[in-house]
Amino acid sequence: MNKYLTVGILSSLLLAEMAIAESSNAAVDDDIIVYGVRLDQPQSVIGSSVYVITSDDIDALGVDYVVDAIASAPGVTVNQNGSQGGAASVRIRGAASAQTLVIVDGVVVNDPSAPGGGFDFARLDPSNIDRIEVLKGPQSTLWGTDAMGGVVNIITKRPGNGFGGNLFAHGGSYGSLRAGASIGGSGERFDFRIAAVHNSTDGISKADEANGNTEDDAYDALSISAAGGAVIGDARLQATILWTDADAEFDSFSFGAPGNVADGDELSTTEELVSNLSLQLPLFGGKLDNLFLIGYSDIDRQSFANSQPGFGSEGNRTIYRYQGTLTANESNRIAFGIEREDSEANDISTSIDGLFALYEWRATETLTVTAGLRNDDHEQYGVETTGRVAIAFNPHDQLTLRASWGEGFKAPTLFQTTFFCCGASEANADLKPETSEAYDIGVTFRSADARGEIGLTYFAQDTENLIDFAFAIGAYENIASATSDGIELSSQYRVNDWLETSMNFAWIDAKDGAGIDLIRVPKQSGDLSLAFNPEGRFAGTLSMRYNGEEQDPNGTVGSWTRVDVSGRYSLKEKLELYARIENLLDRQYQQVIGYGTPGLSGYVGARLSF
Repeated sequence: MNKYLTVGILSSLLLAEMAIAESSNAAVDDDIIVYGVRLDQPQSVIGSSVYVITSDDIDALGVDYVVDAIASAPGVTVNQNGSQGGAASVRIRGAASAQTLVIVDGVVVNDPSAPGGGFDFARLDPSNIDRIEVLKGPQSTLWGTDAMGGVVNIITKRPGNGFGGNLFAHGGSYGSLRAGASIGGSGERFDFRIAAVHNSTDGISKADEANGNTEDDAYDALSISAAGGAVIGDARLQATILWTDADAEFDSFSFGAPGNVADGDELSTTEELVSNLSLQLPLFGGKLDNLFLIGYSDIDRQSFANSQPGFGSEGNRTIYRYQGTLTANESNRIAFGIEREDSEANDISTSIDGLFALYEWRATETLTVTAGLRNDDHEQYGVETTGRVAIAFNPHDQLTLRASWGEGFKAPTLFQTTFFCCGASEANADLKPETSEAYDIGVTFRSADARGEIGLTYFAQDTENLIDFAFAIGAYENIASATSDGIELSSQYRVNDWLETSMNFAWIDAKDGAGIDLIRVPKQSGDLSLAFNPEGRFAGTLSMRYNGEEQDPNGTVGSWTRVDVSGRYSLKEKLELYARIENLLDRQYQQVIGYGTPGLSGYVGARLSF
């Protein structure tokens, strides 16, 4: 859809609402604040599509890997090259995985040394995460380059009131053992939290055992995190750090084998660091909130074949950010700021500077309009300007209407700008940034008794100047385009005091410029869960995940359904036992052709809080 027509539709929605909104005194639930939109808005006033996964959601699922929690979001596709440490990608609404921007505590963690600059979710541990916000559609006005398909904003845990901590450990199938501990405390003007978790497993064969591969591929990871803050006058100084060291065995390229992968003695070692230092300084009686942040992320990857060193890469990113948020009155807020990002990979560096401004107008008690504009100046590729408009309308306490339009862009990666082969004498100097434009329209209904809600969203996105490798010139080139549109459906309902159901479903039609289905994007996918929490000591969750048929570079991946069960039993007030059964029906399936997944498996553990 033409951008001006889209903006016209949004404006028409605004004008129509203003004619009737004055007579409404709607009230909606504002408990969930979304931080990834940079204005810290309640979900009820956000016009764009956001899905929030809390730490309670993660605990109820009982997962050991963040990627399994993110997969529950409607419109999100997850693919992993073998479980338990295999490379894991996340696609939002059909966009490529490298077009998903990933942020941890305000710091971009996409890998600057990777060919496409994406993020591998395989090593991210869930025990230290407070919430995950999935922002769907282009978000470059908010976060700059790479936010073409969407943003995964991850916020780690902070200290609670007083002093306390926890210990946990569980083990089970495939020689798996996972254990961790945390301790934290807070006073009147300070707080701190330190945590560590170790995850190890003998694993299964990354190359599918059904294809004759019998060698197990182990995974071992240690994650350490720390966070602390101090109040100095009216200001707050805060620092966070997350460090992960992981070893993952994987299998070898084998031409002609299913998926071109078979048993082999391969090992990947990865060391990742994410850290930041921030200062929050309120002025003018709190009307102007100032945030100064310095963030740093680093990744060092090495691979070994038959114990001999192979390919290795190292990349890092430093971010400098200032954001001011001015609350003029109850109806008008403005966020503005400046950012600089310096990236380096394998001794090659680049930088990008950004200026942004966002405006929130609460036109009435029921209508909120948010608009933004951003200008990014890339050291090599010049200036890119992106905009967004979002409208949220709550005409009744049981109804919310949303609509948004936005633009995205992705600058060529350091690898794409320097790599050439196959007879070429240099890399392509004429690459242009990839760009995207999208809109979505949604509605949410809530039951009169506040026990349930259902939401439906339609979206459409166009992407241009996609970068791919062109053998004809021996370098990367802007040679592709893509379109995607679809619907997302989500619902939840509390049946009674102890049973709650939830369901997510997405239908996505994603094609390239020639009308061919994009790889690794199923047309249909969905999740269904039943959460049991009766009075007493027991609570549990039954979940089912469906992934429809999808295309793979090596063929077609068949549809699959997986059922998991998790439960918790309180022995004492602060001591509980927990257990999880994965793939309860023992289904054999693949996410990527040639790569296996675990069969029926189980895990049992205990958690102590103090």
